[in-house]
Amino acid sequence: MKSPLLSLPGAVPAEGADEGVAAHYGDLFREQRALADGTGFVDLSHRGVVAVTGDDRLSWLHLLLTQHVSDLPTGQATEALILSANGHIEHALYLVDDGTTVWVHVEPGSQEALIAYLESMKFFYRVEVTDRTADTAVVHLPAGSIAPAPASAAVRETPYGRDLFLPREELEAFAAQAGPPAGILAHEALRVEQHRPRLGFETDHRTIPHELGWIGTAVHLQKGCYRGQETVARVQNLGKPPRRLVFLHLDGSEVRLPPNGAEVRLADDGPDGRKIGFVTTSVRHHELGPVALALVKRNVPVDARLMAEDTAAAQETVVEP
Repeated sequence: MKSPLLSLPGAVPAEGADEGVAAHYGDLFREQRALADGTGFVDLSHRGVVAVTGDDRLSWLHLLLTQHVSDLPTGQATEALILSANGHIEHALYLVDDGTTVWVHVEPGSQEALIAYLESMKFFYRVEVTDRTADTAVVHLPAGSIAPAPASAAVRETPYGRDLFLPREELEAFAAQAGPPAGILAHEALRVEQHRPRLGFETDHRTIPHELGWIGTAVHLQKGCYRGQETVARVQNLGKPPRRLVFLHLDGSEVRLPPNGAEVRLADDGPDGRKIGFVTTSVRHHELGPVALALVKRNVPVDARLMAEDTAAAQETVVEP
C-alpha cells in the first residue's frame, strides 16, 4: 500500500520492507526527538491488517497463538507469535480486541500467508478472518502523546505508545491535525533503543522466541497447547537457546552503518576471525549515535569486544546467555 502521506512536504520514500511510507520528512533527528517527547505520529499504513470476528474469536486464537488470549480484556493490547512445528517464529501479531473484533497488525505483505494459515485452522469454530489492509491504516502515536484518537479507530495502547487502526479514508485528515509527522527511520531508531525485536529483521528461518526476549511479552509459558510449544518448553526447562540478542554501540567515526546481515566477529580475532553472529538492525539515534541490534552465539562473552563488518562495537546484554 502506497501511503497518501508521501505527498507531505519533505517526504522521502522508504525502501525495502517499509516501502510505501516515508523514511523521513527531511530531519531524522528532529523527528526522533519529537517522538521521544511524545509529539507527532508515525505513518505505518503499509502494515498488514487482519480482523477476526465471531463469538469464538478469542478461544480459537488462544489455541493457535503463543499468548494467553482466551480471557483477553476488551481494549488490552498484547502481542503473540505463530510458530512452526519445530518452534521457529513464522508470524508476529500485534493485537487488541475491541469487544466485537480482534484487530491485528503484522509485517507488510505477510497478512496473506497469515490469513491462509488461520483459514486452514477454522474447522467448526464461529469465526471470520478478513484482510482489512485495503481499508484500514495503522498509525502510531508515541508514549505521552495527548493527540485524541478518532472515534472510528480501534486503539492498541502499549508502554511505547498507541497504535490506531484507522479507516484509511481518514488518514489524511488525521495527519493534518495529529502534529508533525515522523518517518519510519525515527520509529525504528526508538525501537532499537528499546531492544524490541521485529520479524524479518531480528529473525531468520530458525529463530526461536527465547533468542529475542519474546518469552513473557509474546509467549505465555502457562497456557495450553499450540504448535511449537514442545520446543518452547524444552528450551525453557532443560536448556538454553543457541543465540541471543545484543545491543551494540557502534564506532561513531564510521560513515557507513553495517547493514542487516553484516557479519559480527570477535575483535580480538582480527578481520579473518570466524563469524559469531550478524547485525539485524542498525540505526542512527539522536542521543546514542550509531547503534544496532545483533544476534550472536550464546557463548560469546558478554564483555567481549566485537566487530560488525569493519566497525568496532561494544555490546550490551539484551538476552542473558
